[in-house]
Amino acid sequence: MNPLIIDFHSLHRASWTESERENVALVADFVQNLMNNHNFEYVLENFDNSLYVQHNTSIPDGISGLVAFVKKFAQRFPEYGYDVKQIMADGDLVMFHSHCTLKAKHRGDDRQGMIIVDYWRIEDGQITEHWDSIQVIPFWLNFMFNFYKMSGRRNDNGNFN
Repeated sequence: MNPLIIDFHSLHRASWTESERENVALVADFVQNLMNNHNFEYVLENFDNSLYVQHNTSIPDGISGLVAFVKKFAQRFPEYGYDVKQIMADGDLVMFHSHCTLKAKHRGDDRQGMIIVDYWRIEDGQITEHWDSIQVIPFWLNFMFNFYKMSGRRNDNGNFN
């Protein structure tokens, strides 16, 4: 199975500053290796830092906590993919608007999966903070609520601070 590839060049915006382009490239590399390639060792070697604050309360703080969560998710759903549809950058913030599917056969089918908006803060060339908002496409609604319910709250950072 071929992983989805984040097409940085087609999603690039001419209005981005050099710093914003660098931030987007950093996040694209991170997300490509974490969410699509499932290259967890690469992510830990290149992005692990003690500054990473996670605002999704189902995931522990730190890149290692995120990798453990995604690794467990990938074991349960080895075909899932993260198809980036839009990228926005504003200074130290990068946002991806994506379509996540659990099975390869559902890629490109907007009646399947989840719509995910992720925001990352970049400081001094490192990803330091993450927020997300997940809209489950109705077919998967009950499944996802049950998955998150099982995982429980893992931090007290809150969704919007």
